[in-house]
Amino acid sequence: MPTPRIVIIAGDLVEQEVDAIVNAANNELVLGGGVAGAIRSRGGPAIQEECDAHGSVQVGEAAMTSGGDLPARHVIHAASMSLGGRTTAESLRSSMDDAFRLARENDVKTIAIPAVGTGIAGFPMDDCATVMAASLRSAIAAGWRPSEVRFVLFGDGARRTFEAAFHVAFDG
Repeated sequence: MPTPRIVIIAGDLVEQEVDAIVNAANNELVLGGGVAGAIRSRGGPAIQEECDAHGSVQVGEAAMTSGGDLPARHVIHAASMSLGGRTTAESLRSSMDDAFRLARENDVKTIAIPAVGTGIAGFPMDDCATVMAASLRSAIAAGWRPSEVRFVLFGDGARRTFEAAFHVAFDG
């Protein structure tokens, strides 16, 4: 099973030129603050309008919209929390599994992902990296064949945390 190119960088998620970016979403698909706010600001009103038309999802699910004015063609909204709530390991795993399922079903070959749930939702960065590495391994094992999976993180501390978790998960 070929492993995609996994890139872990400190950078700006909303500037990534990829097929899709992942939004750290709430289940109401309201683009509030943090990553979602940056997506709303850079991507324009079309993304929120599509979220409104889609309607809410269950915590642990994901939904897909266009990328609006973003360089990315699509946004996959991984709902790891309720509106105003917290992210748990289970809600993160489930929402990322669903996000990767949507990516596979929509032939997403390049994807950029933030540290979902580590901002306003309060999930620990090291746990996030571990859950995301496991979820990506599962998606690849289930048949998703992306060419590049890019984790775009806020700062070098987060980047180092993800590098360590992915080294363990993918290099042994």
